[in-house]
Amino acid sequence: MSVVAKYIGYIRDIRRYSGRTVVLYGDVLADFVRCAGDGRDMTDQEIVAAMRVPVLRDYVVDMVERELSAKTVSLHMSVLSGFCRYLMMNGLLASNPVKLVSKPKIEKRLPVFYRKEAMEDYFERTSWLMDRREFDFFLSNIDTESGKELYDARIARLIISMLYSLGLRRAELIGLTIGDVDFGRNVVKVRGKGDKMREIPLIVSLCEEISLYLEAVETMCGGKRSLKEPLLVTYKGRKLYPVYVDRAVKKELEMQKGITGRKSPHVLRHSLATGLMDEETNINSIKELLGHSSLATTQVYTHSSIAQLKDIYKRAHPRAKNGGKHGD
Repeated sequence: MSVVAKYIGYIRDIRRYSGRTVVLYGDVLADFVRCAGDGRDMTDQEIVAAMRVPVLRDYVVDMVERELSAKTVSLHMSVLSGFCRYLMMNGLLASNPVKLVSKPKIEKRLPVFYRKEAMEDYFERTSWLMDRREFDFFLSNIDTESGKELYDARIARLIISMLYSLGLRRAELIGLTIGDVDFGRNVVKVRGKGDKMREIPLIVSLCEEISLYLEAVETMCGGKRSLKEPLLVTYKGRKLYPVYVDRAVKKELEMQKGITGRKSPHVLRHSLATGLMDEETNINSIKELLGHSSLATTQVYTHSSIAQLKDIYKRAHPRAKNGGKHGD
């Protein structure tokens, strides 16, 4: 077994990397071997010998010439750095040469977000789903095709509501159970990255929306569900999955006036954070709400607010509109 194959086995079986990550690492290492060996197969000794600063620099140049993004180049070098650490651990390499290789600078992109007015318009446009008469009609027709369409519309709106109102990550939304919602205290318990738990307040309207949804699911499933079952499920009663959430968000926001560009769950999270920052909410409170481990991660939203302020300034300020000519 080659040294590369052994490393892939190590990250798969010992480090327990995800299947997707294992495939990515394998592709990166294969790409490096192709480049370092000029397209020919390399022996283990040659692969280890290739872990030198000049060869790694040539690989960076090759990726740049192939017009790979700075982020992709950085990812490839990170994979090679992990491989070098594995070689060091097994006594095949004395030090990690990747640390001595410069990489293209990654430009920080400001978070994309939806404006408050556009989101308010969306919730107003879909408010008919919260009408009790419409809901009763839905319950009486839940086993029909029209009932399925109404269910899909209701859960899609609830997905948007929870992502935007609570600032959840997609995985956090999918992972919620019925027991995570505390209607007595009006909070929801969220398990974030690293299994860190946090509580997020629920506004009254969202509590009502969740309650109506749970009533619909119980009718659909024919009985009360346990607190450990998933909060959000498909029409067939199965736990939501990432693609389902992505499609729901895209479909709901596709034709919404005032919303352009990427339609994704994470942009809804960015939109809440940016909106709170614009309202001068304490940055530490936003950090806790979003479940960030570092304040530096939250501070990126201050740049979004400054960017928005500059945009407003250019459109509204008298001197900005005429290029600074005339006036004081």
